[in-house]
Amino acid sequence: MAETFLFNIAERVVEKIVSLTVDEVRLAFNVKTDLKKLEDTMISIKAVLLDAERQQHQNEKLRLCMWKLRDIFYDAEDVIDDFKCEALRKQDAINHPNINNLKVRVLGSFRLPLSFSLKMSHKIKDINGRLGEFATEWNSFDLRQCNDSRHVFRRETISFVDSSDVIGRDEDKENIISMLMKPSEDRNVPVIPIVGIGGLGKTTLAQLVYNDDRVTSFFPLKIWIYVSEEFDLSRLLNLIIQSVNGVKCDDLTLEVLQARLRSLLNDKKFLLVLDDVWNENQAKWVGLRNLLRSTDGFSPSKIIVTTRSLNVASIMSSIPPYILKGLPLEDCLTLFTKWAFNDGDETHYSNLIRIGEEIVKKCKGVPLAVRTLGSLLFQKTDESDWIYIRDQTEIWRLEQHENDILPVLKLSYNHLPSHLQRCLAFLSLYRKDEMYYSDKVIRLWMANGLLEHPKQNQEWEDVGKRHLNELLSRCLIQKERDFGLYFTFKMHDLVHDLALDVSQKECKIVNSETETVDENVRHLLLCDDKLVKVPHVLEEMKNVRTIIIHDVLVESKTFHESVINLCVSNFKYLRALELWGSPLTALPNSIGTLKHLRDLDLGGCRSIRELPRSFDKLRSLQSLNLGYTGLQQLPDCVQRLIELRHLVITIKATHLKEIRAGCWTSLQYLVLYECKELECLPEGMQYLKSLRTLVLCFCTKLVSLPRSLKFLTKLEHLAIGCCVQINLKMEAEEEEDKDLQLSLKTLSLDNLYALTDLPRLLLQGSSSTLQQLRVMRCPKLSILPAWLLNLTSLHKLEIEDCGNLSALPEGIDRLTNLRELTIDGCPELSKRYRENGGEDWHKIAHIQKVDIKD
Repeated sequence: MAETFLFNIAERVVEKIVSLTVDEVRLAFNVKTDLKKLEDTMISIKAVLLDAERQQHQNEKLRLCMWKLRDIFYDAEDVIDDFKCEALRKQDAINHPNINNLKVRVLGSFRLPLSFSLKMSHKIKDINGRLGEFATEWNSFDLRQCNDSRHVFRRETISFVDSSDVIGRDEDKENIISMLMKPSEDRNVPVIPIVGIGGLGKTTLAQLVYNDDRVTSFFPLKIWIYVSEEFDLSRLLNLIIQSVNGVKCDDLTLEVLQARLRSLLNDKKFLLVLDDVWNENQAKWVGLRNLLRSTDGFSPSKIIVTTRSLNVASIMSSIPPYILKGLPLEDCLTLFTKWAFNDGDETHYSNLIRIGEEIVKKCKGVPLAVRTLGSLLFQKTDESDWIYIRDQTEIWRLEQHENDILPVLKLSYNHLPSHLQRCLAFLSLYRKDEMYYSDKVIRLWMANGLLEHPKQNQEWEDVGKRHLNELLSRCLIQKERDFGLYFTFKMHDLVHDLALDVSQKECKIVNSETETVDENVRHLLLCDDKLVKVPHVLEEMKNVRTIIIHDVLVESKTFHESVINLCVSNFKYLRALELWGSPLTALPNSIGTLKHLRDLDLGGCRSIRELPRSFDKLRSLQSLNLGYTGLQQLPDCVQRLIELRHLVITIKATHLKEIRAGCWTSLQYLVLYECKELECLPEGMQYLKSLRTLVLCFCTKLVSLPRSLKFLTKLEHLAIGCCVQINLKMEAEEEEDKDLQLSLKTLSLDNLYALTDLPRLLLQGSSSTLQQLRVMRCPKLSILPAWLLNLTSLHKLEIEDCGNLSALPEGIDRLTNLRELTIDGCPELSKRYRENGGEDWHKIAHIQKVDIKD
């Protein structure tokens, strides 16, 4: 069932109206009046939207009304964004051609032109009129205000399972039983969390363990409690007491309940299973945990918790969670056969079994998905029925019942806050098995306004990282590899199916076989090496906000040109455009009309050697990727993009133009990649006051860093790689250098063949903040300086392939916060500090995690 995301869109629009009327520009009286009316209407509608979202699946008229409202809300957001674009244009006009004072003036000092105000007033009046037409119908639904608390409704589970129905979980069962048998080490009842996405069989595994004879003998008292969302202490105590003695205690006070529970469990060795836990409120768990504690010595009892959330697991247990994985293909096929045929019938249908093998592969090891598809084919022996299921690329298109895979998975989606629901849905814009890059996903979310507003001292990028971590903790995405500054992740095919299901009218993947696209779809992925021209279905669309081109033949220059022309002519409110690896030799000058564009990815466009004159009109750009391009020089127009937060540059020039005061004041992330002729960083680096990440890679003629970096007090991450001529000797030269207050958290140095010194100026200025230091493949580095011991916050040190290093600084044991040390490919260091026989092992023995390889 496609989602409208109406509550979240309304939330964002109201935020923007409030911000506009307070901060952005001086508005004409009629515009203020119209905006106030729009704000009041939006707030009134938003107040009952959560109730509407809950009722829409039972009320078709309401659902259709919500889809119409969605389009009005989007139009309202576009109009509000027009004000910001005009303010940026006005600001640019005032400061041009002298851009030294860009962004010094407050946007609120601008009075918008009368013609613009009249046009905007007309647009807002039109939106207010459209909302007014809905008023009578909307009010007829008698919707109520309610809180934004997500609910999961599931039928209660029981402790019994027929073990003959369970396939492929013997090893998991033995692992959990082994954990149950281990002695306890403190008064708290040890908790074993079983974690995984919906449908993997967490409850089934807990049932298998619960009913095993060894467990029954080991724990004289066993208690099974289905928890779900309502982690209420009185309710849980009542259920536990009722499970133990069969007596309901509905009318008893919490005081009486806890006393009765303590008396029942006193001196008892019990196993408690808490099935399907969603509670992330630690205080609620602690309240129950304390009542289950042993009153004397170690607790002999154990608790098993099943949950979809790693956060729940970390709150309830101090031991690593048991991450349940999918079943092997062979077990899945056995399970599928069990559900698709009556016993023994499969031997008569070898043709169907062959098709069944292909069907089972779609399930990616999730037992409930196997059962769902097997059930759909039960007693169907016509080969065409099986082929139909096999050829469905998305399971969400198939008929589903309450306890089938998609409804069960959707419980996780329903439990997400509204902003995370929309973020997850956006990930459907990638294809199955695609590798996601965290930094790129965050920039696309930012460009489309999907993130919650940052809290105090937070940046938008921090909010994006928090959202990804929430999806990780709920097992909706899985981290593949952590690169420090970003990480890669994947999404299980079935979660991708879920995202496709809820995003049907938001996101669309278009290939050469696409016949229809809803005209109000906002985000498009064009991918197919057979695409040689823009599909006709896109030519009538007007509301697209994201265009990503992926895996289209690089030779199809005409296709890319036609996409750009379509964007310019039709997609006036485009927010994100990704043309990675495009064969384009130039961008059209008309691209400057895309005034709402916030994310432009030209990475890998090696034939683009210059940017059009109109490029500085892209004033809303927040992210610009010019990596792997053929640019000769970075033109002045890029410095005039004052909203820019993320910039990747590849140029052929020996020097970058000087950064002038007032330029790039919002820049958070700067990468110079493959600038092979670049001899030095640009003058004016000190003006990048917001810079938090600086990456220099394959700048093979770069010989040093400018001392002006000492003024970048917000710089947190510095990574330098494959800059083979660079040396980083930076000593304090002035009195003020001794009291520098810098903020570096990570420093990564890799493949620096000329390096003999570490940048003392930057590191000592960050002595209380630096957490990770990584030095790799620096063969000329022969000594680590004694002042390294001043890095009191350092908790991770990695040294690899630095063959000339023979010792760590004397007194390394004084780095009491150092928790991880890796030494690899450093023969002298490895010999000296290895655990067995190393003469200086005792100097690092205090470090929690030491990994030394020859």
